[in-house]
Amino acid sequence: MQNTALLIIDVQVAMFSYENTKLYKGNEVLANIKKVLEAARKTNIPAVFIQHTEDEEYTKGLPTWEICKEVAPLNNEKVVEKSSCDSFHQTELQIVLQDLGIKNLIIMGMQSEFCIDTTCRRAFSRGYNCILIKDAHSTFDSEMLTAEQIISFENRVLGGKPDGRFVKLKTAHEIIDLLK
Repeated sequence: MQNTALLIIDVQVAMFSYENTKLYKGNEVLANIKKVLEAARKTNIPAVFIQHTEDEEYTKGLPTWEICKEVAPLNNEKVVEKSSCDSFHQTELQIVLQDLGIKNLIIMGMQSEFCIDTTCRRAFSRGYNCILIKDAHSTFDSEMLTAEQIISFENRVLGGKPDGRFVKLKTAHEIIDLLK
């Protein structure tokens, strides 16, 4: 998987810290992200972490702002801070990917209908070939839809059929097999 990087979006403590609502299949999704990250590290696929930095629980330096320890970046891995749903908007992400010679992105993280959706579309419009790991992104229930419905909808809209609109869809297991 030459010229490929993992893009790990907003896997931060805050996502697992809300008292009144729980991230859909949060532990399972985090475990899938960890497994893919470990497989990528074994094959020297670079990981780029996107870290939401804003106010409240995403204030830089707060414990809830930190990337989850289960998938914490290594010293040689890039971390890009962002303040909007778009990982490319007013960030250094494009430069980081160009410097690494990246043409293909494997995307996973949080939240499906916000940062995952926006970043997948922007990456596609910038010419990247994208894979969204369909069991390695999550969100919360909304007033209108359950988290499961939102995730299913995002997979359908972003991945489409048969060849994908903005991304190709794979499971964490399929990506791990590809990385071997």
